Amino acid sequence: MAKELLIIFVKNIKLGKVKTRLAKTVGNENAFTIYKALVKVTENATLKLSQDIRVYFSDAIVEEKWPNNFKTVQKGSDLGERMSNAFQDGFDDGYTEIVLIGSDLPNISKTVINKGFMSLKQSSVVFGPAEDGGYYLVGMSKLQNCIFEDKAWSTSNLLDETLLELKQKKIKVSLIESLNDIDTFEDLEDYPEFLKLIS
Repeated sequence: MAKELLIIFVKNIKLGKVKTRLAKTVGNENAFTIYKALVKVTENATLKLSQDIRVYFSDAIVEEKWPNNFKTVQKGSDLGERMSNAFQDGFDDGYTEIVLIGSDLPNISKTVINKGFMSLKQSSVVFGPAEDGGYYLVGMSKLQNCIFEDKAWSTSNLLDETLLELKQKKIKVSLIESLNDIDTFEDLEDYPEFLKLIS
């Protein structure tokens, strides 16, 4: 039977350190408020999952978040290395299907996460495409380090380049639905429930 693990990457909620692109238009205080609300959405979406959960914070563990789950701090010099290390830890501990998500998606849900795990029954790798050209979810049934090596993070062709590389290596990939995160004021305007949080 598959041993499933959900990894959640969380930036520590610090004023001036989160949603910096958004902060350029709405200010640090409002960007901080938005990110705090997005983390809460992520926490609520993952409360009743059947999979094991590990939460990886960017800087320091926050005990009151995900109180009953394993928590640690991300290790690595860039995002790729940090994600690779988290997957490696999971596979080393005997998990056979691992999905990783971030914590800034207004529409993340239990259903979306479970689709990621279901896709790993047919494919070696799964992505949840983000509308900015990256991805909000990545899952694997075996570590494919090429996904994380020599990548230009936060670029509009990140997912396309990664998919091309996996195709060349004949690794079977599934895609689930696209979602958008909130990085800019234009993104924020699509989500009135978050827009009303800013002052």
